[in-house]
Amino acid sequence: MKGQNERARELTRFWLSKPASSRQHFWDAIRQHAKVKAIREKETESMIITRTPLRISFFGGGTDYPVWYREFGGSVLSTTIDKCCYITCRRLPPFFEYHSRVSYSKVENVGQNSAIQHPSVRGCLQFLGVEEGVEIHHVADLPARTGLGTSSAFTVGLLLGLYALREQMRNKKALASDAIHVEQEILKEAVGSQDQINAAYGGFNRLNFHTDGGFEVKQVIIPGARLAALQQHLALFFTGFSRTASEIAKEQIKATQHRKRELESMRQMVDEAEAIITDPNRSLDEFGNLLQESWQIKRTLTQNITNSNLDEIYEAGRSAGALGGKLLGAGGGGFMLFFVHPERRKQLRMRLKNLLCVPFSFSNRGSHVVVHEPDEIYDQSLTEERCEVYSQQPSIQPS
Repeated sequence: MKGQNERARELTRFWLSKPASSRQHFWDAIRQHAKVKAIREKETESMIITRTPLRISFFGGGTDYPVWYREFGGSVLSTTIDKCCYITCRRLPPFFEYHSRVSYSKVENVGQNSAIQHPSVRGCLQFLGVEEGVEIHHVADLPARTGLGTSSAFTVGLLLGLYALREQMRNKKALASDAIHVEQEILKEAVGSQDQINAAYGGFNRLNFHTDGGFEVKQVIIPGARLAALQQHLALFFTGFSRTASEIAKEQIKATQHRKRELESMRQMVDEAEAIITDPNRSLDEFGNLLQESWQIKRTLTQNITNSNLDEIYEAGRSAGALGGKLLGAGGGGFMLFFVHPERRKQLRMRLKNLLCVPFSFSNRGSHVVVHEPDEIYDQSLTEERCEVYSQQPSIQPS
């Protein structure tokens, strides 16, 4: 490796001493070399890929905001599902005109990491002090801004991938805490703390938030047959993208001190829901009825959580046999969850035939690495020389 880097430096110095017309050949040579190298190493290209689950929150949402639980404590009952986001990251080889590349719903090619527009990517790189060039790609099973915790799943998955690039392990609690810090402290986003924990841990859990800022993850022990029955009673419908979720969250945070009674009722419902689901002698219908009661409280927290269109969808579901349900996430759109008897499921789907029904299963696994092939580490001088080469060929665009 050392010999290869030295030869590259000698070649760079040689061509930089030549006229501009000759340096065009140098660019062509580098580009061709990169293409050949990519072809030869295509099957063993180094990268990290992480897989991070999305979540469904049943009860207690809103009590996971620090402004609430640091004074009163909070609890959430939730589960992760088999729909995930995938983050691919690697060190970007020093042969491109840009320093880093980030691909999600748009593509960013930037000259320095601080110029990255994607908040989570920029925040994670800042948190870990990553200044080297990186390439990050994101894909997911379901779209963002839909109430399933996609933003925090992205942050958790990216942090895990960046740690893996450094050959570092991070336990679930530390990973969740890091993600909470990035989103709440570095990015100053109006988010709670449940999504990051769900993404890192996975599973059907009760999350308890303490006044000292700490949290506890308690796995809810449910017999397999009863858990399967609960899953069969749930249906997930996509109502459309929420373009106002962050604004709604900010409104809810501001209104917290004026909604103490409502939020305390929602926290107590976590106790009741856990008691229902863990007791085989109680009817699962109680869980559905409790969802209905919880939604009636949640929709009053701010005036923009729901709207006439969402209310019509919810009432249509109820008229088709659903005992209860709720809009997932902060509100304004996204996925709506219904609790319905399996024998009424077809009727519900016919009643809501204009909406997409997404099948899902509960999942027990949190964020994890699915591909780990450490990158080749290039000499830093190659990056410096690359910058010098490209600065003298401003009109050339890499292919």
